[in-house]
Amino acid sequence: MVAIAAWGIVSIAVAVLAGFLASVKNRDISFWMAWCFLVPPLVIWLLLLPKRVGPRPRRATLDDLDRQDSFL
Repeated sequence: MVAIAAWGIVSIAVAVLAGFLASVKNRDISFWMAWCFLVPPLVIWLLLLPKRVGPRPRRATLDDLDRQDSFL
């Protein structure tokens, strides 16, 4: 029981750390927070990635995707 609680606390802490690192490295914050929550060792991979130059990548919203899919 303690191991499950510890895993949850570590996952949340690593997800917060990944969000901070992703913003510093100009990466997609929600992507890295989600994946590092599920697989905490991925934060090491994020640490090794170089900083991205240019604007932060932006995911298309659901409205944008619907507009792209409609033919009208």
